[in-house]
Amino acid sequence: MMEIFLIVVLLFSIIIHEYAHGWVAYKLGDPTPKLSGRLTLNPLAHIDVFGTIMLPILLLLISRGSFAFGYAKPVPINPYNFKNPKKEIMWVGLAGPLSNLILAAIFAILIKLNFPRPFPYDIFIWGLLINLILMIFNILPIPPLDGSRIVTSFLPHKYAYQYLKLEMIGFVLIVILVASGFLRWFIFPLIELIFSLLKIEFPAFLLS
Repeated sequence: MMEIFLIVVLLFSIIIHEYAHGWVAYKLGDPTPKLSGRLTLNPLAHIDVFGTIMLPILLLLISRGSFAFGYAKPVPINPYNFKNPKKEIMWVGLAGPLSNLILAAIFAILIKLNFPRPFPYDIFIWGLLINLILMIFNILPIPPLDGSRIVTSFLPHKYAYQYLKLEMIGFVLIVILVASGFLRWFIFPLIELIFSLLKIEFPAFLLS
C-alpha cells in the first residue's frame, strides 16, 4: 500500500515540476506549452511511459519498496518567443526546482503538525524526500537538466550553443552518476543536512 502512495506522491511532484516550467514560459510570452496541451495538471498530458511509470516501478522492485524516482515528458518551450531569451530561459529553468522546493516546504510543515505514524506521517516524509531529490538533482548543470538552462543564461551565445550540444553526452553522464550511487554519496548527505536543520528525523533506511 505504501508503494502506491509513494508513486502517487512522485507522480504529483514531477507533474507540478513540469507544469511550473510551462506556466513560467507562458507568462514570459511563449504560447508553446499551452498550444501543445501541456499547461495542465492532467497527469495524462505529462506521463512518459518509461520515466513516469516503468522507472519508478523498477526502482521500487530493486530497492524492495524503499526508493523511487522518475520524470515526466519535458514541456516544449520556444525561447525565441521570449523578449530576452538568454535571461528568461534562466527563470524557466529555475521554475521546476523552485516548485519542488515549495512542495518540500509544504510537506515539512505537515510533518511538523505531528500527524499519526505511520500514516499519513510517512507519506509526508516521502513527499519531503522526493521533492528535495528532484530539486537538487534537476539543478545540476548537466544538459538537459534544469541547471543547464541556468548556466546557459550566463554564457556567451557561441559557448551556450556548444554547451547545449552536449545533451546526448549529458544523458550518458546522468546514467553513470545514478548507477555509481551518486544519490547515496552526494545527494542524500545534502538532504540529511536539510532534515537536520529542519529538526526532522532522517529515514534510517537511507543510511544503510
